[in-house]
Amino acid sequence: MRILFLNYEYPPLGGGGGVVMAALARELARTHSVTVLTSGGLGLPAEADDGGARVLRVPVFFRRELAVANFPSMLAYLPMAGVRAWREGLRSQFDVINTHFVVPTGPLGRWLARRYRIPNVLSLHGGDLYDPSKGSSPHRHALLRVAIRRLLRQADALVGQSRDTLKRVVEMYGETRTVELIPLGIERPPRIADASRAAMGLAADAFVMITIGRLVARKSATQLVDALHAAQRPNAHLVVVGDGPDAEAIRQRAAGFGLADRVHLLGQVSERRKFEALSVADAFVSTSQHEGFGLVFLEAMAYGLPVVCYNRGGQTDFLEEGRTGSVIALNDLAAFTGAIVGLHDDPVRRARMGQSNLERVEEFFIDRCAQHYEKVFDAAIRAHGAR
Repeated sequence: MRILFLNYEYPPLGGGGGVVMAALARELARTHSVTVLTSGGLGLPAEADDGGARVLRVPVFFRRELAVANFPSMLAYLPMAGVRAWREGLRSQFDVINTHFVVPTGPLGRWLARRYRIPNVLSLHGGDLYDPSKGSSPHRHALLRVAIRRLLRQADALVGQSRDTLKRVVEMYGETRTVELIPLGIERPPRIADASRAAMGLAADAFVMITIGRLVARKSATQLVDALHAAQRPNAHLVVVGDGPDAEAIRQRAAGFGLADRVHLLGQVSERRKFEALSVADAFVSTSQHEGFGLVFLEAMAYGLPVVCYNRGGQTDFLEEGRTGSVIALNDLAAFTGAIVGLHDDPVRRARMGQSNLERVEEFFIDRCAQHYEKVFDAAIRAHGAR
């Protein structure tokens, strides 16, 4: 197949939605022709090869950070990508479009699909439907809900990555058509034998918790500093991988509790550096208020780490209380702290959960995800041709 991926974010821009789409593009490029049309700027090349996938970046002018998009940059992506797509001559090049994120990418996918008479498979990532931390979340605005409902109905096929996302399609947007459930996948991470705690300023006998993600309001990462303080375990440390507007608030909270030497903000790092950090950790922790799926949980599981998180989002499809770690009621910080203390104090239980996660994560590598998408693409092409 000749596949066009549309996504306003693609690594190193953005978060998990771009990361998984990039992995999917590389995996499908093994046997198909794959082109990605995404945002540029910040010194990124206009065109590149990423593991066999052709990545085209259009200038959006207004983006200032790798990790976080802003409204002007998202709006600019639509006309700029439309112009670039026109120049590429899509009609003779592609069999199917896979549009990621109904907001903001959805209108572009719909327009191109109609213009060139090819099917559009719309992939929903959760945050494009519902983000409780944002006043701008689409579910809060009547006009946006109407526009999204229309885009959902016009797509040739819909894909959601979790039962949570599928539920919101029905409950918030009134769309009752079939939505394909395709769990996201990750590329099998490398084993890093030379990863060093000392290189990260960590003692050999430290209890190391790690969190990974954009430091934005939805992640509520300052709560992790509160939990570290409440745990009262002097050898417990928190490693924070990622960057964003909440980084300074985390530093200030740590300093206020006298924990500056036990909260380590690594910032935006390379993939290898991220995997090194996971390799030396004892547990993965997240106070995110909602996740559409949660790729970082899978990455942690692939390194044999128990996971402590809240119970809102797609991660509840594969995380299980007492087996993979702890799944805590939203914002119950006392219970969250208790789960951390339990892992700290019981290394045998910690190891048992880590082994369980190593076994469970085998179901969530990118080759499985790509196989499911191939079937959806093929069905959409056949149905579109029949019509």
